[in-house]
Amino acid sequence: MGGWLEERAAGLECAQDVVIRCDNHSQEITMTVTQPNQELRHDLKQAADLLKWSSLDLYKAVKRMVEAGNEAEAEELMRIAQALQETEDKLTEYADEVRVGRIVRGKAE
Repeated sequence: MGGWLEERAAGLECAQDVVIRCDNHSQEITMTVTQPNQELRHDLKQAADLLKWSSLDLYKAVKRMVEAGNEAEAEELMRIAQALQETEDKLTEYADEVRVGRIVRGKAE
């Protein structure tokens, strides 16, 4: 193991260390998570949480609409809530990829 990942981590400003364990190998890599990457992860998680609560609110509205007999409108809100939930899942996955170093925030040119 070693190589590019350790070299890349060594050249970054240290904000937090993350240990990555490889199932195929008995070695561990300590990787540095920079402040910009921590901020990116935090922002992605925050956006995912907002989508989660928004979709839950929509599901509650759907339930009230169905109870009131507005099933056509409820179906449309259900589609929107499902789209929010799918996007939440994607943002959560991206945040996890930032955490393990697969997504790295670079400097703007």
